[in-house]
Amino acid sequence: MDSSKNQRRLRLGLFVQPVGHHVSGWRLTENLGSPTDIDWLISLAKKAEAGTFDLFFVGDALATSMYRLPSTMARLEPLTMLSALAVNTRRIGLAATASTTFSDPFTLARSFSSLDHISRGRAAWNVVTSFSADVARNFSREDMPNHAERYGRAREFLEVADKLWAGWEEGAVQPDPVSGRYFVDDKIQPINHQGEHFQVQGPLNITRSPQGRPVIIEAGSSADGQKLAAETAEVVFTAAASLEEAQTFYRSQKDQVIAAGRNPDHVVIMPGVMPIVGRTREQAKALWKELNTLVDIDNGLRQLSLRFGIDLSDYPLDGPVPEVPLGEGNQSRVRLMTDMAKRENLTLRELSAIAAGSRGHRVIVGTAEDIADDFQRWLEQGGADGFNVMPAIMPEQLDLFIELVIPELRRRGLFHEDYEFATLRENLGLPVV
Repeated sequence: MDSSKNQRRLRLGLFVQPVGHHVSGWRLTENLGSPTDIDWLISLAKKAEAGTFDLFFVGDALATSMYRLPSTMARLEPLTMLSALAVNTRRIGLAATASTTFSDPFTLARSFSSLDHISRGRAAWNVVTSFSADVARNFSREDMPNHAERYGRAREFLEVADKLWAGWEEGAVQPDPVSGRYFVDDKIQPINHQGEHFQVQGPLNITRSPQGRPVIIEAGSSADGQKLAAETAEVVFTAAASLEEAQTFYRSQKDQVIAAGRNPDHVVIMPGVMPIVGRTREQAKALWKELNTLVDIDNGLRQLSLRFGIDLSDYPLDGPVPEVPLGEGNQSRVRLMTDMAKRENLTLRELSAIAAGSRGHRVIVGTAEDIADDFQRWLEQGGADGFNVMPAIMPEQLDLFIELVIPELRRRGLFHEDYEFATLRENLGLPVV
């Protein structure tokens, strides 16, 4: 595909599942790591940095799941993990997922500011609202706040965190041995926030960090999710099954950013994608087939039931996917999968295998050229500013992506040769705050 007219470059994040993003990926690797082995995680971060990925992106959840998968049953707490990775890397951005539903803004603001200091300006916060009843029961509740309440709390949570980060101005630290003054008091301000969900005095008990605040990432395609992202996010992580769906989301999100009085170029939209990379197209197809033959359909059906909020075991596996009312849970992903099932005329068995294998994200199967063609099309036709890459098998698929796909993207002028700046915010083309 001709890249001569391309004037933009892709942003790439590595969405990290330490044992592979595909549910069966860990069964095919020759070098199985552990989600709680810090040396393994450091090795993955170093690989990603050698490939000049913009982000090392760590997901999280506050409960184990019925999926019984290695990465959902046991994982390191993301901020703790990324602090260790920060001192073993130098350039790659480090994104940690943290929930606003069962956290405290003062504590999280301090933790992310600490990570930004430790990494010298490479921290990002993936802001999520918890939706699982299992999480609620880990925090002394039997029920989960409804969708609107969760997003209302998230909006105020971000407002408080932003005030806390802004409470330390540039030049607040000016040690003067002669006068004995270390701080400039009028550059350190309390916030005295009084809101519906939080009452916070401030100021934060840590100095202004290199980026001023971490890069803010948000996910979600529901109306509330898009509105919150339009007002507060700098990177939007989403899922789209087709270019047409992606274009619709992209236009909607950017339009809402403009309506919120912000520059749409300062919000980077990065759908998730699982590339199955082969040296030949036949190799890639064979690997994808092998991965899917190893999927436990009963487990996939349980995953789909949990995500849909209804028990699907009474429905015929080889019949159509039933109509699913949107509830208070993960609305955007449910709509994505049900729309895909209708569009592609999938049976319940087929959707269960896809949902279990790709965890609801798009899959590209092919050579480096096939994948680069796809990425270029989405970039140039208004479907994405970049992608969160989800290697199916770790480390083999990550290695192949770095060896084959990234050089092809660079050859087309679609991806940088090296990091240009010291901070993540600058490398993503985001304004300094």
